[in-house]
Amino acid sequence: MVKQKTHKGTAKRFKITATGKIKSRRAGGGHLMSGKSAKRQRRVSGSAIITGKAAQAIRTRISKNK
Repeated sequence: MVKQKTHKGTAKRFKITATGKIKSRRAGGGHLMSGKSAKRQRRVSGSAIITGKAAQAIRTRISKNK
């Protein structure tokens, strides 16, 4: 069987942590920040851990053995 290639768009957007969790940026922090509250801006600035079926789908597209 042919090995599956890494989906480069997914590899750039998501990282796998040392414990195997999937980490990504939160949506909505790219622009138009002046219209968002300070509380919302703080939340958006941090990273998020992806869980569930979404994480399984991402993991199959990133070719790392974790």
